[in-house]
Amino acid sequence: MDTPLSPLPIFQLLHLAIADGVATVRLDNAPVNALSGKMMQELQLLFTDLAARKEVKVILFESANPDFFIAHVDINILEEQAILDELGSAAPEGLNLFQAVGEMLRAQPQVTIVKLKGIARGGGAEFVAAADMSFAGREKGKLAQCEALMGIIPGGGATQYLSSKMTRGRTLEVILGADLFDATTAERYGWINRALPDAELDAFVNHLALNIAALPEGVIETTKKVLPAVRDAGGFQAETEGWAALAFAPKTAQIMKEALQNGAQTVAGERRLEELLRSLDAVKQQG
Repeated sequence: MDTPLSPLPIFQLLHLAIADGVATVRLDNAPVNALSGKMMQELQLLFTDLAARKEVKVILFESANPDFFIAHVDINILEEQAILDELGSAAPEGLNLFQAVGEMLRAQPQVTIVKLKGIARGGGAEFVAAADMSFAGREKGKLAQCEALMGIIPGGGATQYLSSKMTRGRTLEVILGADLFDATTAERYGWINRALPDAELDAFVNHLALNIAALPEGVIETTKKVLPAVRDAGGFQAETEGWAALAFAPKTAQIMKEALQNGAQTVAGERRLEELLRSLDAVKQQG
């Protein structure tokens, strides 16, 4: 006798629907879908729940905000210290709490797909890179690792994910150039699977997800097992150490403070974040 399925969990920042073997997860943290501690906590609860649901074959991520997939890690995240402490204590050995989200995403038994219609920067771009597949709209889909402009390096797995997808030179261009990449260039660099016209993105990704979900039993699990995600434990540790050495410096705190004062994490400010960051006095003084 089959065990009855447990009720779907209820989240505040995620909207979950399951149909035809596809779990669609809509990210919804207004105004710009910043990756807060609460969102990371809900994502990890979601991953745990869906991993046990044999009827789910594909997890499809999209955004409730047409302009932002995940803007970046919430600049105010230190205000969620209790959640951060919980996430940090639960992170696997050798991973920080941000890396743990990406690695949990990569470890899902289901195929994970990102449908990128807006901007994904920083931790949002790392989430896109951690997914099994990512597809972006040519007109509005954009990616950036802009941490260097904040006086830090990526700390959620980008150095590892990007270096497995593209050449070292291109990885350096992404991280140190700290510019916003259009979807066409991101496709050419190997950052995403494919860039499609915005008007065709939904139909293409939904068709792919349903085709995968309809495969015979065992095909998805076996394919993911024989094509494991590359993981260098030393690389993740080095990334954590490098990030930590910069993240708590006074200059970094000053950049974050000025960024918020000048419009970061508002819709208008996030549309031109790289320009905003380069204009800050704290950034100019470091140059």
